[in-house]
Amino acid sequence: MTTSVLDAELAVPTGYWTRARKTGAVMTGLGLLATIVFGLLATGEAARFAYGETVDGKGIDIPGNVGAILFGLIAVAAGVALLVTGRHFGLLVGTALLAFIVSALCWQMSVSPVSHIMPLGSVAAITFTAAIPFIFGSLGGVLCERTGVVNVAIEGQLLTGAFFGSLFGTVTGSFWLGLVAAMVGGALLSAILAVFAIRYLVDQVVVGIVLNVFAGGLTAFFYEQVMRPDTDAYNFPERVPTWPVPGLSEIPVLGPALFNGTIFSYGSLIAVAVVTLTLFRTRWGLRTRAVGEHPAAADTVGIRVLGLRYLNVLIAGAVAGFGGAYFSLQSTTGFSKYMVSGAGFIALAAMIFGRWNPVGALLASLFFGFFGALTSFLIGISSPIPSQFLNMLPYVATIFAVTGLVGRVRAPAADGKPYVKG
Repeated sequence: MTTSVLDAELAVPTGYWTRARKTGAVMTGLGLLATIVFGLLATGEAARFAYGETVDGKGIDIPGNVGAILFGLIAVAAGVALLVTGRHFGLLVGTALLAFIVSALCWQMSVSPVSHIMPLGSVAAITFTAAIPFIFGSLGGVLCERTGVVNVAIEGQLLTGAFFGSLFGTVTGSFWLGLVAAMVGGALLSAILAVFAIRYLVDQVVVGIVLNVFAGGLTAFFYEQVMRPDTDAYNFPERVPTWPVPGLSEIPVLGPALFNGTIFSYGSLIAVAVVTLTLFRTRWGLRTRAVGEHPAAADTVGIRVLGLRYLNVLIAGAVAGFGGAYFSLQSTTGFSKYMVSGAGFIALAAMIFGRWNPVGALLASLFFGFFGALTSFLIGISSPIPSQFLNMLPYVATIFAVTGLVGRVRAPAADGKPYVKG
């Protein structure tokens, strides 16, 4: 067999059932489920998708049974197209999933005893708000792992930021100082990660898990000993204000989400833009990526590999800590034990789903945030699905996205590998 023939054979897929076609089969099955089951369970009551932030605005009315069947068939068509062609993976999977979700909504809204209306503006705003800690946490992961340090400690960094933000925001009477303290708290936890991972070459995943447990135990101890006995003095911070943008906040659907926010929502978009530009358009970004891919080569051209890793890990902790303050300064007023509730691990999944890219991490965070908003909406309309299962939706979406949608991804080549200057 000649070399050219061998190369041609290796270039051909080894079998028909590629990952895309397997996913197409799953999407087809979901579409059939929606068409048959949701179509039968839905009633003729119209489901209204309202454009505004409230339920009394203009919208689109779709009979529940017709909508469930129609969008189920759209999901089937997208799944079959992917199954047959094996191409346009992202577009067809996105179409199938969106059609499946709309089909399920048509069913549940048509049988709801509370409301048959979904205010799209409100859902968009809740989606963005729910995604905020995921955005900051995933950015912290990107900054660490692009420089070669695995950051499993995002959960602890978010929790530490929430604790420091509430404590110092209350003591100083200023949410601004609370935000600064949150960043310092996240950076302090990251400093421990940096020392053990970079200086002492301890397994980075193990260190991250230990730091999550450490942060949970330490903040719970101080909560019980300091905050809980005197809430007014130590755990009653000023809530961050909302700053609507005149005119833009009135735009249907997107206006309430993007232009009626707080420092966290505006700051998350600014942070994504800044990290993207600096990572791909500056000397620091070039050096960071070089250290994450080939630290020995970077060292030979004069880049201080260990110093850059220390710096980036600290910056990552500050970014994640800032996001953690969202829980105690916006989501609720004050700190409570273990209030992050797994958001750090979802942020870690968003970083992987986003392929270690800041914009990808943003989109993945919004994907997970949408399922959080969907859970709140469905519980609010007394969905026939048990609330215990609905509360699992963000985590089910995380598992599904990482195992079923992300496919093969390549982390930075030196990610998790200690560097010893030779």
